[in-house]
Amino acid sequence: MQEIDIGVIEKFLQELPEKSFHLAIRVGLAALAFVIGMQVIKLIRRIIKKSLTRMNADVGVVQFLDSFMKIALYLVLVMLILTGFGVDAASIIAVIGSAGVAIGLALQGSLSNLAGGVLILLLKPFRVGDYIIEDTNKNEGTVSEIQIFYTKLTTPDNRIIVLPNGTLANSSLINVTDTPSRRVDIQVGISYNSDIQKAKEALQELLERDEKILKDKERLVYVDSLADSAVIIGIRCWYLNEDFWQGKCRLTENVKYTLDENGIDIPFPQVEVHLKN
Repeated sequence: MQEIDIGVIEKFLQELPEKSFHLAIRVGLAALAFVIGMQVIKLIRRIIKKSLTRMNADVGVVQFLDSFMKIALYLVLVMLILTGFGVDAASIIAVIGSAGVAIGLALQGSLSNLAGGVLILLLKPFRVGDYIIEDTNKNEGTVSEIQIFYTKLTTPDNRIIVLPNGTLANSSLINVTDTPSRRVDIQVGISYNSDIQKAKEALQELLERDEKILKDKERLVYVDSLADSAVIIGIRCWYLNEDFWQGKCRLTENVKYTLDENGIDIPFPQVEVHLKN
C-alpha cells in the first residue's frame, strides 16, 4: 500500500510541471480572450450607440440599452471563457437558471428598479436634460443619466444624486423643464400709507422694461392680500426656462429699487400695544 501511494505521488510530481504549464497556458489564453472580449464589447456598444444616435433615439433610451448590453455581453463573454475550460454550456445555463430564481427573490428591489427603468423609458415622465423634483425625499436636479437600475441627477451645485428607478416610477415628481417657459411669482409688502396705484404702475413699468420677460405671456401686478402690517402686492410674469433663475433674482432686486425710487415704503412687521390705566 505504501509502495502504491509512493508511486502515485511520484507520478503526480512527474506530471505536475507539464500540467502546470498547460494550466498556465489556458489561464493566459483565458485572460487574453477576456481582454480581447472587452475590446470587442466596447466596439459593439460604440456601434449600437452611434446607430441609435443616428436614429434620433432618446438619450435616456441610448443610456439604458447601453447599460443593459454591457451586462449581457459580459455574461456571454464569461460563459464562452468557461466553455473554453471544458465546462459544459448546458450546465452553465442550468446553474444560471437555478441561481436566477434565488437571486431574483433576494434582489426584488433591483428587479423593481429594472422594471421602473423600462416604465420611465416607455412613459417618458422625464428625459435626460430635464430638471425634476421627486416628492419622496425632495431630491432635485438635472437628469444626467438613465441607467438600467438607477437615474443620476446633477444638482445646481454640481453634486450627483443617484435615485432608484423603482422609486421614481412609483412616486410623484415635478418636471420643471418639460415646457419651454416658467412663471415667476414674487410678493412684496408695502405700507398701508403708500399709494397702491402708484406702486402697481411702477412695478408694471418694471415688467415692461425687462427684455427677458416673455411679452406674449401674462404680466400682472395685483393686490394679493391685506396683511397685518402691509398690503401684499403680487407680481407675475414668465421667463424661458434657461432665463428663469437669473430673471427671478434680477426682478426681485429691481422691485426693491423701483419701490425706493417711487417713495413706496416696505414696512417692518409692527405690533400695536394698548396700555390700560
